[in-house]
Amino acid sequence: MDYTPNRHDFDRYMTPNYAPQEVIPVRGKGSRLWDQQGHEYIDFAGGIAVNALGHCHPVLVEALKVQGETLWHLSNVFTNEPALKLAKALVERTFADKVFLCSSGGEANEAALKLARRWAVEHHGEHKDKIISFRQSFHGRTFFTVSVGGQPKYSQGFGPIPGGIVHATYNDLESVMQLVGDDTCAIMVEPMQGEGGIVPATPDFLKGLRQLCDDHNALLIFDEVQTGVGRSGELYAYKNYGVTPDILTTAKSLGGGFPVAAMLTTDMIAPSLAIGTHGSTYGGNALASAVALAAIEFIDTPQVLDGVKKRHALFREHLEAINAKHGVFKEIRGMGLLMGAQMAPEYEGRAKDILALAIEEGLMALIAGPNVLRLAPSLVIPEEDIAEGMARLERAIEKLLVKA
Repeated sequence: MDYTPNRHDFDRYMTPNYAPQEVIPVRGKGSRLWDQQGHEYIDFAGGIAVNALGHCHPVLVEALKVQGETLWHLSNVFTNEPALKLAKALVERTFADKVFLCSSGGEANEAALKLARRWAVEHHGEHKDKIISFRQSFHGRTFFTVSVGGQPKYSQGFGPIPGGIVHATYNDLESVMQLVGDDTCAIMVEPMQGEGGIVPATPDFLKGLRQLCDDHNALLIFDEVQTGVGRSGELYAYKNYGVTPDILTTAKSLGGGFPVAAMLTTDMIAPSLAIGTHGSTYGGNALASAVALAAIEFIDTPQVLDGVKKRHALFREHLEAINAKHGVFKEIRGMGLLMGAQMAPEYEGRAKDILALAIEEGLMALIAGPNVLRLAPSLVIPEEDIAEGMARLERAIEKLLVKA
């Protein structure tokens, strides 16, 4: 029996770990969406930095159609051509020699952490198991990754967390130096903290982490789940800094909306992930790999990457103009098309209030904690959509000021 679901069905049938907006989008094209009632929205959220080419981009749709009529899934008892093509494309475009394919950022980070621990044990002994991460970081929702992440609210209430994990202060190299030692197997860091407030790393901080890892025979892991695949204005954010990690994780924009992820590493480290040590049922799925390859090949071009930098400047210009008029932001920061606007002290904690008001004005946006408005639109969002979306954002902010 056919029926049209509504928002109340979420509360009835779904576990209560999310609190979605009242509107239910049913169709998307480019940077615009339409809900069940036909209302139009401009999308500055991008599925939380996932929809790198917007909605239903013809390049991705074509890749999905062609592969969908050819081969979907084999499992890792066999390999397949799309997976091999994707791995080759990632290796040729990055520092990496080897690729492990999986389905989500959490899976990619889980694989990275397991690989780092195993490599350290094999090469230096059982004592070398310490993982250094950073407060306010986010690395996924598996029990290992949520423990390495630096936000206790996500790991509390589930019992004892894995041991050997410590947290330093982001962009504070001295705090890392107080923790690092010969027992350190890895330092895991986001080149720009996403959930932690859209905070870019300083160049000296990342260079210092690289040196500390070299000095202590530890591995440097870059979590580029959110910053990767063009989001920062380069294919991967490490290229902006001139700092090369030993392991890199990528997801979100990698599939442009199709669930796919990867862990990248070098020939020196990869052998520790020997046969049987790790796996993923859907990892290297032919359908996902074909879409991801199409996304990578389209995004890794001067036209798209230079366009990201140009659009960053437009977003910043609009946000600064809004702030000059209304004074709601303390700071505007970010890289490429992952931007954050921290609320001014008098509007502390009010970023989340903007989201519902923006929906009323026909705009979808995000937050990064209660105090930072986050924008992560399509990398190819048209300039007219930026201008119209910002006009809608300003109207939402004006409503916020009235309610304040």
